[in-house]
Amino acid sequence: MEKDAKIYISGHSGMVGSAIMRKLTAEGYTNLLTATHQELDLTRQNEVEAFFENERPDYVFLSAAKVGGIMANNTHPASFFYDNIMIAANIIHSAKQYETKKLLFLGSSCIYPRFAEQPIKEEALLTGELEPTNEGYALAKIAGLKMCEYYNRQYKTNFISVMPCNIYGPNDNYDLNHSHVLPALIRRFHEAKENMQPSVTIWGSGKQYREFLYVDDLADACLYLMNHYSDNQFVNIGMGEDQTIAELAETIKEIVGYEGEIIYDTTKPDGMHRKVVDTTKLNATNWHYKTPLKEGIRLTYQDFLKGNYREQ
Repeated sequence: MEKDAKIYISGHSGMVGSAIMRKLTAEGYTNLLTATHQELDLTRQNEVEAFFENERPDYVFLSAAKVGGIMANNTHPASFFYDNIMIAANIIHSAKQYETKKLLFLGSSCIYPRFAEQPIKEEALLTGELEPTNEGYALAKIAGLKMCEYYNRQYKTNFISVMPCNIYGPNDNYDLNHSHVLPALIRRFHEAKENMQPSVTIWGSGKQYREFLYVDDLADACLYLMNHYSDNQFVNIGMGEDQTIAELAETIKEIVGYEGEIIYDTTKPDGMHRKVVDTTKLNATNWHYKTPLKEGIRLTYQDFLKGNYREQ
């Protein structure tokens, strides 16, 4: 991308979008285009088309999304499906209509079948049933990446898709009813420490495996791929390593400095037993993550203590 090219970052105020903004600014890109939800409702086709007609972005990072953890996804599947499929359809179509040079669509590793062979290769897509607790969100993300693929085939666009593992870091959402597991645990251990609570209860058995990538590493990978990758096959982004939720909880407990007990509520769902992405394709491009999990959690907690987070 040219340093002075007009680059639109959708969802720029979210965790991923703000990390992409930081990375682009640090690398000397000077013409960054953003719009708040009040200025532009991405679920409204007429608003998105008018925005693209007026602004004509050269490049687009499609990082806007409605996101949440198991509770939020399981409780509001229609909202997660509608918002995400409309955001993707409106931006991708407008990018084609107004001749955007290149677009990067951010999906999620939850697109994969619940019983996919681990680590999960890109080829596992659509080979089995999805995890029921986040099916609505996953279907919307699958539609987005397929839309990129189909537009490339039919219209010769240059739209690429990436599938990150679980992302965490500065500017995360810490709402206990809507957040993902890592920020939720940071907040719960912190509040338990502050309130001298004897225990913290965690949903599920703690035996499920998850992979986490620091958000600034994701932003680095997205910029790298935007500049060096053009193909109809989407790319996994992750560490290629995972740990159990119980191991994650113990790490966060240590970093926060909480000394109470951890209780696992096995009446609550675990979600997929294991979810770690195969990063062979990404590593072949010469990109590798930089931030070890423990260091990333420490940086995230420091940011949390400064009050740099959102509540949905």
